[in-house]
Amino acid sequence: MNKHSQIEHEEDEWAGLKQQVWIFLGALFGILLSSLLLIGGVMLLTKPANADVPDAAKAHQRTLTRTAYAHWGLDAPVATFAAQIHQESSWRIDARSPAGAEGLAQFMPATSEWFASINPRDLTIAQPYNPAWAMRAQVLYNRWLYNRITAADACNRMAFTLSAYNGGLGWVQRDQALASASGADRLVYASVAPFNAGRSAANIHENRHYVDVIINRWQPLYMQAGWGVGVCNDI
Repeated sequence: MNKHSQIEHEEDEWAGLKQQVWIFLGALFGILLSSLLLIGGVMLLTKPANADVPDAAKAHQRTLTRTAYAHWGLDAPVATFAAQIHQESSWRIDARSPAGAEGLAQFMPATSEWFASINPRDLTIAQPYNPAWAMRAQVLYNRWLYNRITAADACNRMAFTLSAYNGGLGWVQRDQALASASGADRLVYASVAPFNAGRSAANIHENRHYVDVIINRWQPLYMQAGWGVGVCNDI
């Protein structure tokens, strides 16, 4: 091989080598890019649930937790109470419903006055727009209802409690009685839920949705975000 041919041969080899290097680098870049996209997708899918908890809620987490432990006990379903406030007012301390319910816990004025009057030590006077008062009243009222409800277990008892908070204890008891008279289990919320002792279609729909969305939608959100335990996983 003459010198000229040898140079051409070496140049061809070098060109081939460079092409292989570029192919390798391209493949490596593709692998890295795919990996980054995969990691980014996983991070997006597994982002902390706390990212979906309203900022307004985070400002009240400690107060609600302390209040629940103080007035319910160390087994307090804090995530359930948080979910309830989420549904009631979306954590707006100045919330006022078209019907006139007020504050974080959406107490009607007459209920605020009455409940404060039977809990003078803990509630003094009605202050529904005071967030600390509203959360204290919420926990105490849930406990008041819970103590007056009979159910198969804590999960069903809390479901009935939420139903009573929204629609009244008397309606829960009448629905239970109707269910029992019809052969259904009055102690299981899912067995009682289809029965309506006399409410309008709109009111019964709202009441059943209220329990379902708190336990099955909002409660898991707050549990995953580290707000403590809930009453059950589904109802």
